[in-house]
Amino acid sequence: MCTVVIQVPSDRTHPVRLLAVRDEDPARAWDPVGPWWPESYPGVIGVRDRRAGGAWLAADDEQRRLAVILNRADVLPDDAPAASRGGIVLDAVAGDPPTGAPPTHGFNLVDVGPDGVRVTMWDAATLRTVALEPGTHMIAHDDVDDPRTARIRRWLGAFAAAAPELERSADVTPWLDVLQDTTATPAADDAAIIRDNRPYGIPTLSLLVCTATIGSDGVDVAYGALAVPGEWNRPEMA
Repeated sequence: MCTVVIQVPSDRTHPVRLLAVRDEDPARAWDPVGPWWPESYPGVIGVRDRRAGGAWLAADDEQRRLAVILNRADVLPDDAPAASRGGIVLDAVAGDPPTGAPPTHGFNLVDVGPDGVRVTMWDAATLRTVALEPGTHMIAHDDVDDPRTARIRRWLGAFAAAAPELERSADVTPWLDVLQDTTATPAADDAAIIRDNRPYGIPTLSLLVCTATIGSDGVDVAYGALAVPGEWNRPEMA
């Protein structure tokens, strides 16, 4: 139930900007952005899932790559055996995106690199990949810019309206301002971005925010954890 907003520039010499909100069970421990895989993925930093050892978001500054994964509904039973999705993020940052039939539950993978921005969608039956055109896009648990997703239908226009200011700024602060505005929507509302998913039978809440700029100078990632899961407190991004 995570959310990603991404701006793909029309001029390829300009950087890609990204805002990602992670929803997860607060009882599932994680580590903040850091170089957690020095032997298998040297030079890669990211948010690590302690249980499975993979990443929710990962980046390689030297290779100018970033990947982040979101859960997606699939055709598998909830208790079906499946590999962790965190390894897919690390492989994508290493230049090895998923192919064939990944042995995981469903996902939407956002993959940014010098060759462009792609979203790979897997519902445990069909794997699809789309290249994102220039503009502001939003991804959650359905397709890219999908109006079936209430938060996309409600907030994509606001993020797009902030895009010109984003182009003039050195970071994604204008999008953090929009994100703060969205929190007037109650966390259990289907249109919320900072979320409490428990009323939907899902034990996840929004836990953290990452922002990123990916361009010719490399990748700049900032991380901020919410003081209370599912409640907005404008975290300090570092």
